[in-house]
Amino acid sequence: MTSGQPGTGNTPPTPTGADTESRPATTAAPGTPTQPARTSDPARPSDKAVTETTEGSPPDVGAASGTAPSGDPVAAPATKDTASDTARPGDTKAATKQDAAQGGNTTSASTAKDSTATKDTDATKDSAAAKDSGATKGGDPAKDAKGDDADGPDKADGEAKPVGPERWEAFASAPEPRPSIFTRAGRAVGRFLIHEWTLATLAATALAVLMTWPTLRYPRYTLPQDYWDPSLQAWQMAWSGHILLADPARLWQSNTFFPELWSFAFSDTLLGYAPAGMLGSGPEDAILRYNIMFVLAHALATLGAYALARQLGAGRIGAAVAGVSYTYAPWLLAQAGHLHVLSNGGIPLALAMLARGHGWSLRHGYRPERRHDGWVYAGWLVAAWQLSLGFGIGLPFAYFLAGTVLVAAVLFFARRLRTRQAVPFGRRLFTADLLGGVLFAGIGLLMAFPFYKVTELHPYAERTIADISIFSPPASGFVTAPAESRIWGGLHEGARAALPWHPEMTLLPGFVLYALAAGGLFFSVWRLRQRLLLLVGVLVTMAFAMGTRFFDGTFTYVPLFEHLPGWSGLRTPGRLMLWTTLLLALLAAGAVTALTDRVRELTAQRIPSWPGPWLRMATLLPLLLVTVEGLNTTPHPVVPTQPAAMRSAEGPMLVLPSNQSLDQHVMLWSTSGFPDVVNGGSGFTPRQLDDVRRVSQSFPDQTSVDYLRTLGVRTVVLLRGQVAGTPWEINIDTPVESLGITRQEVGDAVVYRL
Repeated sequence: MTSGQPGTGNTPPTPTGADTESRPATTAAPGTPTQPARTSDPARPSDKAVTETTEGSPPDVGAASGTAPSGDPVAAPATKDTASDTARPGDTKAATKQDAAQGGNTTSASTAKDSTATKDTDATKDSAAAKDSGATKGGDPAKDAKGDDADGPDKADGEAKPVGPERWEAFASAPEPRPSIFTRAGRAVGRFLIHEWTLATLAATALAVLMTWPTLRYPRYTLPQDYWDPSLQAWQMAWSGHILLADPARLWQSNTFFPELWSFAFSDTLLGYAPAGMLGSGPEDAILRYNIMFVLAHALATLGAYALARQLGAGRIGAAVAGVSYTYAPWLLAQAGHLHVLSNGGIPLALAMLARGHGWSLRHGYRPERRHDGWVYAGWLVAAWQLSLGFGIGLPFAYFLAGTVLVAAVLFFARRLRTRQAVPFGRRLFTADLLGGVLFAGIGLLMAFPFYKVTELHPYAERTIADISIFSPPASGFVTAPAESRIWGGLHEGARAALPWHPEMTLLPGFVLYALAAGGLFFSVWRLRQRLLLLVGVLVTMAFAMGTRFFDGTFTYVPLFEHLPGWSGLRTPGRLMLWTTLLLALLAAGAVTALTDRVRELTAQRIPSWPGPWLRMATLLPLLLVTVEGLNTTPHPVVPTQPAAMRSAEGPMLVLPSNQSLDQHVMLWSTSGFPDVVNGGSGFTPRQLDDVRRVSQSFPDQTSVDYLRTLGVRTVVLLRGQVAGTPWEINIDTPVESLGITRQEVGDAVVYRL
């Protein structure tokens, strides 16, 4: 039998013809010398392997032809020391085992990888050809190598085998066509429309329209709550927009309270709404503008509180609860006639932007990698804009920001000293804070200067502790709702009757909000220390909101009133309830977020997850409840129509009768051309206006005419529809020829030209 072992002299038959052509030749890289044969006897290093070069002669195990069929040189695989000692095809396994046993005694002029018995030996796809060529299992030939001639000649080991790319192109997917500019624009718009903040903005706006309805039902003819303070504020927006386009230097010298100076600073100005005031003219446009800003103020407050809660770490539903409960708290329904109070959305929005820019959140702490100076600039700009709307809400916000910056700086350096490590902050962030703080302070000083001038000219305009006591609410006010509350208004009628001045003392933020905040003390995503700090903030702000009712304000409101610049101008402590509501909303957001997280976990664990949708819908219940509790019955009276006489009368003019309420209508009517008028309504009444009202009681007579001429008044408009029960009911038809003035009937008014 043929054993296939070296030295036996038995060789297998030599294949010829097609069999020879089916075997691949191992191709050497161009320029690579032919590898010497491996010897089996280390004592005879001079023995070389015999290589066959005759075309058509089949390579035995360990032998290969010197040239490929194409004529390229090929590497000669190593053979045993005797060319005739080749293994038969049936005995390749035995030869491999012996070869492996003699591996320690085998040398090669090249590396082992060039041997046909190594892992890199090329083999054909055909298993029979692989056996004939001596590729064995023990030699671990390249299993994935291709043996077809279509692949081209094989390359030497260590070189990448060329693969024709054209072979696989037929199986490749067609290249995706480049989208057009319209397609890319459409995709960008689509991504924008489904973004969280786009949806939040649209939802806040839609909710504002619904919750303030019917404000936009007749937006050119009605005003929410009443038509006194809203008329004043509609004039303020119209005046600021008009004068900034016509003569910015006259901004603070308004056309009302003639001839008083700095008259635009007699009350909060809503100066931040001046860009809106640049659109339209006349009373109807002023009313329309007011109603639009009234709705948008609610939308901005909801969006701002939502953004703050999200930045601090609340989930979407929890942040929505915070936004709705902050904006539509029942106590704010009593402030529906005070747009400068309702325009508070810049407070939480600025805080959210500043926190985002500094990489800080309540839930995750300080994360330096999330810092961004752009958000810091934006936060300071929004804060400055909020301050420009008025000091009634803006001044406490300014002091809160100043205190926050001070506390943050102290904690920053204290941590640095304690850990002896530099806390990442960054020069760009420091620059943004510095420039933003300077801008905010500059806006505050520019806004404050006219108010200080007013207090110099009218020292009696300053508030006293006695004034604060009148508007300080008792503790019962925190659980009493205003009459405008659809849910609690009727039920709390008796409680309101016990309050001295219920419009500023009904401070209920919502029983649902109370309950959610209380739950947030025990079940929340905020840490225990943070919950306790929020609770302390709630109690402290409540104490301040009580004014002199909390131990006479000795340790709360009175020190602020006496020592903080500008605080003496705030006569209504109850409006500090805004901060209480915001802190309660954050506590509630923590509780609702913890609830939604737990529901999500339970839904994921259930198999099948059938109750999942119902559990998720249950998380919307807190949002539904705070929304329902914010429903209102706010009246929307029709604004008195502008008298035709005022459209053509020449200023400066006086409109009679004159009092605080009617003068606010006159201010609104004066938006047709903005003639100078003596009339005006604000937080205080100048003494000169008191004198005008007193002297003009006998108009038309010589004394009143002379006095008005001294002031520079050229026209007096007497409204017939308002003279009932006044001295003018008798004097309106008195002849005036002897006084040197003229009298003309214009519609329902009598116009006197002095």
